[in-house]
Amino acid sequence: MGRLRQVPKAEAPPEVQEIYRQVFGDRDPVAEPGTATGTPGDYWTTFALVPDLLVMARNSLMTLLQPGRILNPQLRELAILRTGIVGECRFEYSQHMKLARMVGIPEEKLQAIKGWATSDLFTPVERAVMAATDEILARNRVEDETFAALQSHLSDPEILELFYVIGLWRMHGLIVRALHLEYDNDTSARMQEVPAPQSA
Repeated sequence: MGRLRQVPKAEAPPEVQEIYRQVFGDRDPVAEPGTATGTPGDYWTTFALVPDLLVMARNSLMTLLQPGRILNPQLRELAILRTGIVGECRFEYSQHMKLARMVGIPEEKLQAIKGWATSDLFTPVERAVMAATDEILARNRVEDETFAALQSHLSDPEILELFYVIGLWRMHGLIVRALHLEYDNDTSARMQEVPAPQSA
């Protein structure tokens, strides 16, 4: 269960009700939770606390998922999957495994993505995209060698869109984890000391 109150359909302003209709149909998503992909759906009902943020989030995420974008959708999904993995966001990882299949990434690559650095399944451009993603998320920078590899395969607009995708999905993953939304509702501390046994 999330940490903040969810907004029921009856309290939602018109712009939120329209998003609810698109995601949940005619149901009140608080009284009858669940989306077509099986998630609880509390991302939407919690973001509805600030309606313009919900609209902004929906528009920015959906814009980058539209066909015809500058960045190849397979590269986009590899970057988002690595963002979910590095950020430990199960919601992002689970949802984008489905999208990755929809854009044609083979199952063997999807199963190898957690250990991509030691896999020989990925092309040079895929490796450059995943290396850049990992470096941005772990070190807030991209090494010169990695950037040169990106530039040997991608245009400047493609690189900018890639970095925007990484940053945007990381931001949403942070919020989802911090508020215990969707599949990230584990309230236990992940890094917690295990006490030593009591001496006899």
